[in-house]
Amino acid sequence: MTSNRMGRSGIFFFLKIVFLLLAAICIAYLLFLKLYIYSSLLFVVWLFIGYGWFRAERRLLGHVLDFAEAVRYRDFTRRFAVKQPETMEGRLFSAFNQINQVYKQISIDKEIQHQYLNKVINMLDSAIIFYQSDSGKVIWINDAFKQLFQTPHLGNIRGLTKRHQELYEKTIHMKLGTQQMETASSAVGKIKLLMHGSEFETQEGTFRIVVYQNINEAIDATETKAWQKLLRVLTHEIMNSIAPISSLAETLHERLEKGYGEDDIDDLKVGIYTIKRRSEGLLQFAKSYRLINRVDEPNLQEVQLKVLFESIYQLLEPTLLQKSIEFDIILKDTRLILRADINLVEQALINLLLNAIEAVKDVATPYISIAGLHRDGYTVIKIQDNGCGMPGDIQEQIFTPFFTTKKSGSGVGLTLSKQIMLLHKGSLFVESEEGRGSTFILQFQA
Repeated sequence: MTSNRMGRSGIFFFLKIVFLLLAAICIAYLLFLKLYIYSSLLFVVWLFIGYGWFRAERRLLGHVLDFAEAVRYRDFTRRFAVKQPETMEGRLFSAFNQINQVYKQISIDKEIQHQYLNKVINMLDSAIIFYQSDSGKVIWINDAFKQLFQTPHLGNIRGLTKRHQELYEKTIHMKLGTQQMETASSAVGKIKLLMHGSEFETQEGTFRIVVYQNINEAIDATETKAWQKLLRVLTHEIMNSIAPISSLAETLHERLEKGYGEDDIDDLKVGIYTIKRRSEGLLQFAKSYRLINRVDEPNLQEVQLKVLFESIYQLLEPTLLQKSIEFDIILKDTRLILRADINLVEQALINLLLNAIEAVKDVATPYISIAGLHRDGYTVIKIQDNGCGMPGDIQEQIFTPFFTTKKSGSGVGLTLSKQIMLLHKGSLFVESEEGRGSTFILQFQA
């Protein structure tokens, strides 16, 4: 049907051209015969008809150019009124309307796909950013990215430098196609991220997608299982160590039962001293890891941070005064409430404060502060000192069971504090810099 219409349109256009040529020949012939009146009348008619056809063709060309401009700007909302479907203009308008309808349907389908993709991406827990590699223009970020890095809007990836300079550097210089683990600051403090990026090219340029997965909780869960396994192993090893002590004690007992002389006294002293020394070592070691193993379910109750801080200060006041340590309690909202197990939290805070006291022992003007605040839906306690600080490799290990940098330390205090926070479904992390002190941050769900 369409090909027949196109054929008829072509024939009609050819006939118009032939008619104009024949009329021009007739005008020339009349002029040759010197029939000027007839030739003038015919020329006027020829000019009128030619101008009418030219104006119609120009109008159609104008419609085509207008439609092309609309297509250029992706405007398919215009509707062309078809008054005479069989005319050239009517057929052209019908074609325009059909094209508009097709593109509108394509736009609707594309919008549906876009919304579906956004919904799926925003349902993911992993933070995702999609940006152009060359210009850094951000195409989109999902809700998880906005919440994790407190970034409601990001027009260009360079905007990350204002809040997350470290994250920006690691994102820009990451190796594509491979997963890598990094530590970065976030809305909930320092977290461990599993980062993965990929790149692809289109006609519009080169684009990059980067996925950030918060693996703090997974690591905490893994560490907890590792601690439990370690404790079972240690218990087994301790039992194995006790066996020789029992054997030695039995031997000494038999010698005493049979009687002993002056020559046996030295051997008995050495044996008894060996049993004493080894037993004391095992007893101290058992006390250390029992602290970790005995923590079970917390007894949650509401406690005022003001009362909690004052109680801890009264306990540590003699030590602080003896060591001339300046101590500050920072609590702007004295009505701030913490829902926690008071005994466990006190134990965790005391462990951290004792570590801070140890850290500032060589400082000329030692200073420690404990602060409480409400931030981003969390109740936060900060313990800060101006001690010697810690290098990065030490910070990575301080919460590992039995790891310590002290000659007389057991390596249990920070592990126990971490375990207490996990039982409260909270988190404990450290921010430290060598020569500038450390800050331990306890974060509780409000």
